[in-house]
Formats: sequence, C-alpha cells, structure tokens
Amino acid sequence: MFDPDTVRWPASPLSPPPSPVRALYVNAWAFGGQRLGQLLDLAAGTEVNSFVIDVKDDTGYLTYRSEVPTARAIGANTQLRARDVRVRIARLQARGIHPIARIVVAKDPLLASRKPEWAIRHTGGGLWHDRLGFAWVDAFQDSVWIYAAQLAAEAVDLGFAEIQYDYVRFPDEPPSRRATALFAARQPQETTRQGVAEGLAILEQRTRALGVPFTIDVFGLTTSATGDMGIGQVWEDLVSTADAVLPMVYPSHYNRGEYGFSHPNAEPYGVIRRALQDGIRRSQKLGRATAEIRPYLQAFTLGAPRYGPEHVRAQIRSAADLGVTSWVLWNPRSVYERGQITPENRPVPIAMAGVRDGTPGAKR
Repeated sequence: MFDPDTVRWPASPLSPPPSPVRALYVNAWAFGGQRLGQLLDLAAGTEVNSFVIDVKDDTGYLTYRSEVPTARAIGANTQLRARDVRVRIARLQARGIHPIARIVVAKDPLLASRKPEWAIRHTGGGLWHDRLGFAWVDAFQDSVWIYAAQLAAEAVDLGFAEIQYDYVRFPDEPPSRRATALFAARQPQETTRQGVAEGLAILEQRTRALGVPFTIDVFGLTTSATGDMGIGQVWEDLVSTADAVLPMVYPSHYNRGEYGFSHPNAEPYGVIRRALQDGIRRSQKLGRATAEIRPYLQAFTLGAPRYGPEHVRAQIRSAADLGVTSWVLWNPRSVYERGQITPENRPVPIAMAGVRDGTPGAKR
C-alpha cells in the first residue's frame, strides 16, 4: 500500500506568519484524525489563520515518526498519531492555514524515565514526581533544551512555519514538594530563573537559525507576578528573548479575589484586560523592542459558568481593546464552536449578550 509519508516530499517554502495570528490549538489526535478536516472547515472563511499543532505533548510521545536520535532511543515514536504528516501540513497550507509546531520541553515523563540522568531526582532516591504523579526532566540540563530544538529543526523540515515551546519552566509545586527535588545539572548558586534563561538562550539560537518565529507559552501569572514563582519564568526575561510570548491568561485559573474579582471565571473581559494591561505595562517599561504578546484564551469550561461563544468573544474583545489582536484559543479536546470566531475581516463585536464588560475591580 502506498504510504505518502515514506515519500520525501519537499517542504513548502516557508512563508512569514500572518499578522495578526489568530489560531486554534489542535492536539495530536485531532491533527492525525478526521477532526482535522472538520477544523479546517470550521476555520474556512473566518478570522482563524493558524493552527497550533502538538509535535510533542506532555506525555513525551511524538505525533509523527521522528529521526532525531534521542526520540528514537527513548521510544517516542511508539504512539504515533499522524503518519502522513507532510500530507496533512500540505492540506493546511492549501487552505491558507499557518502551521505552528508546539513542543513541550520540561514536562516529559517518557524522557525522564528513559534517560534518568536528565531527570529531576528525588532526594530519597529514584525519580521525582509532581503531585499528579508525573516525572519531569531537569530544566538545568542543557541536553533537555537541545533535544527540543532538534525536534524543532525536524518540524521545520516537514513544513511547520513557526515553533512554539511550552513548559519552558520548572514544575509548579508547593515548597514542601519542591524541597524533595534534586537537580543534578544545577550549578552552585544557580537559580531557577537563571536555568530557564539559559535554556531559552539555547532555543533562541537554534530556532532563529531555522528562519522561523521563536515563540514560547508561559504562565498567565507572569504578567503580574513580581518573582519567578519558583518556576523560573519572569516576564521581563521572556519578552526580551522570544518573538512572541503567549501568556495563558485563562480566567478559570485565577484565584477568587484576583484583580478584585470575587469570581474571576465569570469575568472573562475584566480578567483578560487586567492581565494584559500588566504585561503591556511591564514590556513598555523596558524601553526597547520586546516580544509580541499573543495570549492563550479560554475556550473550555472549568467550573461555573459554562463557557459559550459569548465568553470567548468577550476575551477576544478585551484583548483587542488594548491593541492585542493576535491570540490562540485553547480547548484541550480541540473542540470549538462557530460562534467563537467571526467571518473574515469582520470587526470584533462591541458587546456580547450575557457577558458584562467586567470593569476592573467589579464584583458579582
């Protein structure tokens, strides 16, 4: 039987990213299955011009067969979701969709288990695990970042036109659990902030050499937090490194009382506005060119209220009101509704029924 992915199709010439980038997150299973066609049909004739597609997700397994030696050695090719990756990327390009490769870096339980010398170790022996039971690799270890960059180079060769790195950080865990983590690659007195900065420098150098945008996903709280939150991410460092920084400013992820809202999840306009205002202000204070702010917006339900199109549009409108016109919608299942996106060249609605503007500080 003819297997299109065994043929060395030449990669299409790289094209610059659209401006603005308006994307949907597409998980590996959706990209490799029939849902890809459904998502392409959904995006047709709308403002959506990009898909963010998992190349390596937080399981450590790859979406398509890789020739990167580390990937082959650890068995990352054993749960393939898209064997005809070149054909699928060509479908995106034919429909005018900018293909962005998402590569998870530090949360890689497969790599940690197969290369324990690259993993976070437990002070009591063996691998360290987060509170959900997942092993992580050591972000102080240069080899971890180099592996991600090697996967990026392969993705570009296959036709991806932009690289987006996620989990460019240390685990988000309480101090008691972090105290049991042993980082063998850590230099004396080296901080988590320095570890992330050095890792990003590796990614930046290697990704820019590929001729594609270098973008990173970061915690939403980085726009407002004054320290690195123990994970190594500081806003000023991030926007000084990448072409675009994607803070995950999901209203459901903010604690009650944050920004003065008693129930942040019910205030999509207000939370996005306050979070992005903080990021914009901090970037401007640097007094030089900084990364584009391209937020991840919530297109899923986590607690009340159930998120419908009006809640998603409120977030998009809030960003647009601040001049932030690029965004990515995140739904872990890659399920989206037509009402969440608008026809091409149609302005963002001034108001959406059922969702208040959420004036900063307002409470329900």
